[in-house]
Amino acid sequence: MKRASIFSLVLAAIVAVATLNLQAQQGRLIEIEGNDQMKFSVTEITAKPGELLTVRLRAVGKLPKMAMAHNFVLLAAKTDAAAFAQEAALAGATQYIPAKRKGEVLASTDLAGAGETVEVTFKAPAEAGSYDYICSFPGHFAAGMRGKLIVK
Repeated sequence: MKRASIFSLVLAAIVAVATLNLQAQQGRLIEIEGNDQMKFSVTEITAKPGELLTVRLRAVGKLPKMAMAHNFVLLAAKTDAAAFAQEAALAGATQYIPAKRKGEVLASTDLAGAGETVEVTFKAPAEAGSYDYICSFPGHFAAGMRGKLIVK
């Protein structure tokens, strides 16, 4: 009986350590929904400089993907989000990320249609400040599908 109890305790400790290691590799999970009204369910994320984050974006709604898809695009500091979104609208071949502006993207997901989930894991910028994130699908930024990552 004692051996079974000791074995159970050791096994529980191993599982706990493995779970912590997996969480450390994936970072803190931020779950966001994007809907047919072109809104993110989370419009502000706070993080510590260099913190590992995983953003999981779930598209909810009923419209087909070709008419209503969502992504999460984190932009570098001082990027003009409106200008980026305007150029993105013409970049369907590259999932609405303009090739010439990829250097302004700190992290991004693929596009998700209704019922799909996408995610990206990244380190928050080392420099404190406010960083825009947007959905770059045509018209979504203009409709208000945006948020801020606040690093402090």
